[in-house]
Amino acid sequence: QLVPLFVIIGSGGVGAGLYLMRLAMFNPDVCWDKKNNPEPWNKLSPSDQYKFYSVNVDYSKLKKDRPDF
Repeated sequence: QLVPLFVIIGSGGVGAGLYLMRLAMFNPDVCWDKKNNPEPWNKLSPSDQYKFYSVNVDYSKLKKDRPDF
């Protein structure tokens, strides 16, 4: 009778681990290589989608509204 509980808790733990791994690998706020790319958030274009889910935003139509550094 505890098998469904273990399946649900296990799948939740695996999902949380996969989401954490996604954040660590693809989030522009995380910098693993400080020598070659010390500020990766400055190299994002407005058309880059780094959010997991965005509501009613078409990133391909966004234009640049900030200066280059």
